Amino acid sequence: MHYFLTEEQQMIQDLAAQIAKEKVRPVRAELDQQEEFPWEIMKVLAQSDLFGLYIPEAYGGLGGGILENCLAIEQLAQACIGVATSFAASGLGAYPILLYGSEEVKQTYLPDIASGKRLAAFGLTESGAGSDVSGIQTTAVKDGDYYILNGTKQWITNGGEAEIYSVLAITDRSKGPRGATFFVVEKGDPGFSFGKKEKKLGIRASATRELVFQDCRIHKSRIIGREGMGFIVAMKTFDKSRPGIGALGIGLAQGALDIAVEYARKRVQFGKPIISFQAIQHKLANMATKTEAARALIYSVARYMESDPSDSSKVAAMCKVFAGDVAMEVATEAVQVLGGYGYMQDYPVEKMMRDAKILQIYEGTNEIQRNIIGQELNKEYSRLKDSFF
Repeated sequence: MHYFLTEEQQMIQDLAAQIAKEKVRPVRAELDQQEEFPWEIMKVLAQSDLFGLYIPEAYGGLGGGILENCLAIEQLAQACIGVATSFAASGLGAYPILLYGSEEVKQTYLPDIASGKRLAAFGLTESGAGSDVSGIQTTAVKDGDYYILNGTKQWITNGGEAEIYSVLAITDRSKGPRGATFFVVEKGDPGFSFGKKEKKLGIRASATRELVFQDCRIHKSRIIGREGMGFIVAMKTFDKSRPGIGALGIGLAQGALDIAVEYARKRVQFGKPIISFQAIQHKLANMATKTEAARALIYSVARYMESDPSDSSKVAAMCKVFAGDVAMEVATEAVQVLGGYGYMQDYPVEKMMRDAKILQIYEGTNEIQRNIIGQELNKEYSRLKDSFF
């Protein structure tokens, strides 16, 4: 189904699906086992102009939006969300620049990101600051026309591989939420280095690494937005990126469903293909229904956010929490349908189940997403004058 997509959107979907089939599937097991960053695939995606889907034409992009980006992410995720995460994380790093960067900053960095010449990354999380963003310890102290950054970021996707980093640091702790600022930091800047590369349960093709700042001097022209806007920039960036996490979820769920149905049609027990048994049919039916429901949510929210971006925190969180939970459930059920084979590395559903867990954790745990949804509901209903009972 094409879900009322335009011809151009269908082309994006088909192109990403082709790359996933021809370039990602044949190497996904090897990338996972070797924990190897998929540079060759990133180059193919760059040559196909997919890195510029959501970036305006003025900065070298294709001028699309959230839906176009989600379509590409979903298709890549059907094959491997480790690869798809590496692709999507460049968008996460680019969004602060796209949303709040000065014209000079946009002109400097967005064309390279759009072309895939340089990957981007988003530097927020620290050992003591994940769900609680206010716990950030990395500081940026003003020194004339420069800021001196000190601190360590943890679990940064594309860390060490990306060349452009949107980094959040505290510029004035006394101001609380208004005391943080985003900066653009480039790989190779003096005082900026990388710590250990993490060994992970899943998405092992994706690089996850520490960012280390030791008296790293960044010129004030590389501030994103204004000093003190850091938390606003972070929250608005997450609103834009969370449908993409949902797209990772529906892609993985669809990939696991495809394998489960194919296996159930071929696997014979008691003289019949196991898909003829009601227990298996019900599992597959639930998997398919929830995957379609998640897809419908992601697509509709992506369209809504393009038309009314001012009020999107609740629906963006819904995308992330629902699709992430669906991916985990569908991948686990796919392993169950395949039985003993599903638990072995001969079939990719074992990898998919390991990969799926991160979707409930990164870019805001699903518990935090439910907090956001609940808080937004409270705000909405406090404005209503009618009583419902």
